[in-house]
Amino acid sequence: MTDQPMVRAENVHKSFGRLEVLKGIDLEVRQGEVCCVIGPSGSGKSTFLRCINHLEKINAGRIWVDGDLIGYRERGGKLHEMREKEVAEQRRAIGMVFQRFNLFPHLTVLENVMEAPLRVRREPKAQVRERAVELLSRVGLADKVDAYPGQCSGGQQQRVAIARALAMRPKLMLFDEPTSALDPELVGEVLDVMKSLASEGMTMIVVTHEIGFAREVGDSLVFMDGGVVVEAGAPREVIANPQHERTRAFLAKVL
Repeated sequence: MTDQPMVRAENVHKSFGRLEVLKGIDLEVRQGEVCCVIGPSGSGKSTFLRCINHLEKINAGRIWVDGDLIGYRERGGKLHEMREKEVAEQRRAIGMVFQRFNLFPHLTVLENVMEAPLRVRREPKAQVRERAVELLSRVGLADKVDAYPGQCSGGQQQRVAIARALAMRPKLMLFDEPTSALDPELVGEVLDVMKSLASEGMTMIVVTHEIGFAREVGDSLVFMDGGVVVEAGAPREVIANPQHERTRAFLAKVL
């Protein structure tokens, strides 16, 4: 572990027109840490996650990943937006898994995992294929390499999406409610893959409704509501003994 946080957000603001979605978010996630973010719908959780890899441009504040300012260069105290090509370069180090799997339906499971390293990193095909097979095996899908996404269950498709993100060798993984679109009996297989990633030391920020996962796997828990961080701390502490009335009310509904 280094002293430098893997993710540091400072006074992050984001608006869509007149709607202020993020109202000054401060957050630090250390290397190797699993940070779970919970809160009601519309609290800004997913928007904040998308700001970390500059899929959404922030209106104020700053976000650093592994010491690099994301999406902007600072000159003379002013921020200048980077070119799209430079932002894409930064994004390579940040894996993201969405609620919807976003797999290419016309490509096999193996081809989906190979696509980005081949096209973006231009790595040798044999090497990419070997790594993709290894990653699919790691997420329990060694028998699905030649299947198409439409032939896979939702849980299997989400595990393919995780393998695809890992194929780019990210230093940070962002999960945006990765189990919320799944049938309840398929949730466990995706959470198991995420648990094994956590045990291997992957830095992760997980927006989730799975309170049990947050309690068991999370190193830190952040409760967001109304575009602000209401409460943050060790997951077991926050869940067992929330300090804020708003956190108590939310947890009473979901536990």
